[in-house]
Amino acid sequence: MSTADAVRLLEQASFGPTLTSIAEVQAGTVESWIDRQLSLPATGYAGYPVMEATQSIGCPTTAIATCSRDNYSLFPIQTRFFRNALAGPDQLRQRVAFALSQIFVTSGNEVAVTYAMAGYQQMLLDNAFGTYRQLLEKVTVSPVMGRYLDMANNERPNPAAGVEPNENYAREVLQLFSLGVYELNADGSPKQDGQGRAIASYDQDTVEGFAHAFTGWTYPPKAGRPVRWNNPRHFDGPMAAVAEAHDNGAKRLLSGVVLPANQGQDQDIRQALDNIANHPNVGPFIGKQLIQHLVTSNPSPAYVARISAVFDRDSNSVRGNLGSVVRAILLDPEARGDLKTAPDYGKLREPGLFLANLMRGIGGSSDGVYLRARSTVMGQPIYQAPSVFNFYPPNYPLQGTLLVGPSFGLNTAGSALERINLLARLLTGPVTADSTVPGAIGTQLDLGVWQVLAGDPAALLDRIDLLFFHNTMSFASRITIQTTLSTIPVSDTASRARTALYLALSSAQYQVAQ
Repeated sequence: MSTADAVRLLEQASFGPTLTSIAEVQAGTVESWIDRQLSLPATGYAGYPVMEATQSIGCPTTAIATCSRDNYSLFPIQTRFFRNALAGPDQLRQRVAFALSQIFVTSGNEVAVTYAMAGYQQMLLDNAFGTYRQLLEKVTVSPVMGRYLDMANNERPNPAAGVEPNENYAREVLQLFSLGVYELNADGSPKQDGQGRAIASYDQDTVEGFAHAFTGWTYPPKAGRPVRWNNPRHFDGPMAAVAEAHDNGAKRLLSGVVLPANQGQDQDIRQALDNIANHPNVGPFIGKQLIQHLVTSNPSPAYVARISAVFDRDSNSVRGNLGSVVRAILLDPEARGDLKTAPDYGKLREPGLFLANLMRGIGGSSDGVYLRARSTVMGQPIYQAPSVFNFYPPNYPLQGTLLVGPSFGLNTAGSALERINLLARLLTGPVTADSTVPGAIGTQLDLGVWQVLAGDPAALLDRIDLLFFHNTMSFASRITIQTTLSTIPVSDTASRARTALYLALSSAQYQVAQ
């Protein structure tokens, strides 16, 4: 594999290339590197204590000052996200799990108990390369999702009391987690009826059918407590089934399937999830979004169709094998190659990826505190999307074009300036550690290797070009940076290195990964 394509692969399948990771890719084949990544265990989110759901009980007024931050906010796992991204060996699993967290969305705006969200994100990491069906079940019975989309304590109908099953999870699992609102061809385009109109994937009766099928689930009981209906909020383990709260009537699902009455709660949810996972929309709907998160915002219909085919049946005849799907996405001819010149190819680096990429490429270390704060300022507080529709929709329009640019949904004048400002801040010195954070080391870049190259502007630019542009830096940028460096004394290697990196990484070209 060429060096340029190795860099491009690492842009897509990791949180950013380094000289070491480039060498690892080139030591074998791209297939062997991907397969090795698929086999690595998860760098995860273990170690957060189970707490009372009510903050005032878990952190009474006598608790230490950081009790609420460390147990009832996403601060600990947001900072850990960046530590894992910078140094974790399982780069591909983490990238895919980050993408899944933006498809199967929950948010710290609703569930801020630290161990709860850590458990949800760990579940996504653990199931990132399993089957879609398995992942869908884990998501469905997660108490975090139960809380976020109201499936927990969703009771069977009780006309006398005016109770009807809550439809929130039933609607979003169809619209956002599996099918989308219109029936799709394998290439992701909408199917049309005889009048040229898009065909709805489901109707209100179907939503109601799933809402009834999902009744009777409550929060897991605390240790030593029995399962009972309407358990209080607790997030340690999957939700628990309560048969008497489940609707035993017949339910209409997708594709004309009707669940018969009185077959039991476990069979109802199992068959309901099978019904979703086997729908032909899932391959193009989920496959296209994974392409958008990993490779490019506007994949060709043929690319989507090739991934849909792998989703439907991989080489071992398994449907929905996400590991096979990710492998196919990265090996596809539309993903690979030294250079992509089509104007619609690539994706804007979203804030979390932008930060991790520049930290890994330049070289440095961080406890994640500063990176978490800057990502938040740029509109992407990790795992804390403003709604179930994520930080941006997959079809966010790119203004002035017919293209979509999902991550442009976060691009404002303020966030664009913040990219430049934080780069200047990092390059001019370390960010000191927060003494209230255990083990904090602050955030700092190691410019030593760049200073060694600074006496030779051409060599310095070659290294920047390789790591951050896979040897495609524009001639104009190169001349501009070289001219600027000529005004700085050769002996001032620190200023030369900082200036070159600042000008290159604040350029418009770097903001879009191609």
